[in-house]
Amino acid sequence: MSFPKTMQALAYNKTGDVDVLEKMEVPFPEHKPGTIIVKIHWIGINSIDTYLRKGLYPISSFPHINGLEASGRIAALPTDEATLNDPEYKKRNFKVGDKVAVYSMESHAEYATVVWLKTFPVPESISLDVACAASLQGLTTVTHMTDAYNVQKGDTILIHTVAGHLGLLYTQYAKSRGATVIGTTSSEEKAALAKSFGADHVILYTKENTVDRVLEITKGEGVHAVFDGVGKDTFMNNFKLARRKATLIAVGNASGPVEPIAPLLLAQKNLKLVRPSMANYIVTSEETEFHLGELNRVLLNGSVKVRIEGVYPFTTDGARQSQIDLTTRGGKVAGKLLIKVVDE
Repeated sequence: MSFPKTMQALAYNKTGDVDVLEKMEVPFPEHKPGTIIVKIHWIGINSIDTYLRKGLYPISSFPHINGLEASGRIAALPTDEATLNDPEYKKRNFKVGDKVAVYSMESHAEYATVVWLKTFPVPESISLDVACAASLQGLTTVTHMTDAYNVQKGDTILIHTVAGHLGLLYTQYAKSRGATVIGTTSSEEKAALAKSFGADHVILYTKENTVDRVLEITKGEGVHAVFDGVGKDTFMNNFKLARRKATLIAVGNASGPVEPIAPLLLAQKNLKLVRPSMANYIVTSEETEFHLGELNRVLLNGSVKVRIEGVYPFTTDGARQSQIDLTTRGGKVAGKLLIKVVDE
């Protein structure tokens, strides 16, 4: 199959505020050894997209194509002998036209060139929009709740921003493993949504004291684990509401990065502190297959459902608005945001 020399992508020529992001023409990606070319149908919007765009993480060259998450269909397979003869690659049984989700830098474009290990087969019964909405944050959920902290039956856990897309996935997966879920959110509407997805208790942080309510709910004992994607605004209070030997999982920086802490703080209750990266849990083929299999299992049996909050056009305005909506704490987002590139 022949490909164009250029394509349209959501990209930026420098880091900065959301207005640096625009739809632009960029060179078609090189088909490097070990990679699959994917024609992108759906793009997923994630917090890390904004961290990169702001310059929180280093970017080696510009223009830089936005994004880490997308879904589509395979347009071209690897051609190098090393990949074609790899037993682990052969297990995937990839074919041109197959549905896939991708976890790859610079995927917010008409096409993406993706390392085969980060190209995830999608069961035929799962639509590409759901596959896109579930891939990165679904794998984040599974890896965080097995490897970062192994959620068990009888645990009580706290999830900050429980009505966001990741929060709803966390909630459902934790419930499927037998945990009691306490969540925080900003409004009655979001609280009702979180409860409809299985949350046992929801605290309105805009009206209630989170520490007091958690201790009240747990009869003064505190929670076994805290999953905190807010960061600076909430993190230090987690020490007050965690029980002895609890685990604090710092997931993200929605309100800004957490300030450095003294290890001695952990000694007060023998706490564990983890700052997990999903990518470091799916380094090997075996790890990827395990976690991907677990994610597909709960999606197919219905114990975890994806809520798509909004769909935006593949335009400059659509890209900018999706990031604005995602990063407005207490705003309207209570689910996954997607950009539609082409019809499925």
